[in-house]
Amino acid sequence: MVIGRNKLYDVIILPTISTREIIMHKDTARQLANILSVIVALTINILANALPLNGQNTGEISNRFDVFFVPAGYVFAIWGVIYIGWIAFVIYQAQPAQKESPRLRNLGYLFALSCVFNAVWLFCWHYNLFGLSVLVMLALLSLLIASYLKLNVGQTPVSNIEKWSVDVPFSIYLGWITVAVVANISDYLYFINWNGFGIAPQLWAVIMLVIASLLGLTMTLTRRDSGYAFVLAWAFAGIAQKQADTALVANSAWVATVFVLVMAIYSLVQRRRLPGWY
Repeated sequence: MVIGRNKLYDVIILPTISTREIIMHKDTARQLANILSVIVALTINILANALPLNGQNTGEISNRFDVFFVPAGYVFAIWGVIYIGWIAFVIYQAQPAQKESPRLRNLGYLFALSCVFNAVWLFCWHYNLFGLSVLVMLALLSLLIASYLKLNVGQTPVSNIEKWSVDVPFSIYLGWITVAVVANISDYLYFINWNGFGIAPQLWAVIMLVIASLLGLTMTLTRRDSGYAFVLAWAFAGIAQKQADTALVANSAWVATVFVLVMAIYSLVQRRRLPGWY
């Protein structure tokens, strides 16, 4: 009987323990991957302008393109907020209590991959591979959208600390990359001398502002995501200021700014009325 029970233990219990250990190792690997990817991405972002890469700063390259969907220089300070969000997220997800979090398990390695593509984009941009930079930026946007959906941001009630460590950082990052994709594509089209199908560049900028504003509307109505909308407002206001000499673009950008700000405030009010939400 003793031998039989030991055999039963070996057959049933040991594989169960082994499976759990494998899962725990995967959780640890995911946590470490997120930490390392942020360290690498932050290092490359700093060195890109400190060295700088290929002898040119990120902003210097951007200034070569005479496009209308580019905000004033101060707007890019939002990267500081994004970096803080990265750090907050990796610290939060590295906590022992979050090791087995279903949300973070569902996210998987998407965030780590987004950091890799962020770093790759810098090399493409600094070495004047503008066509490739667009593809990399689109891949980055796709990863962030997938991350956003995997985390179910805006539709899952969370604690305040999880809101500020997970939901808000991803909302801000996704909002900014949404703007950056449009700007990146605009730069590339200018680089290849695209004629815009005969449509004036100023009108294309207005069209892009309308599309981006509708995205902000969608996010606030379906996800009550004020963070995403506030980022769009920040970018639109910067576009309005930079393009102050072009009335059509500047006025359209100011209208878009007010529109998404109203939607952001509306989403904040609506969210606070829901029981169990922050």
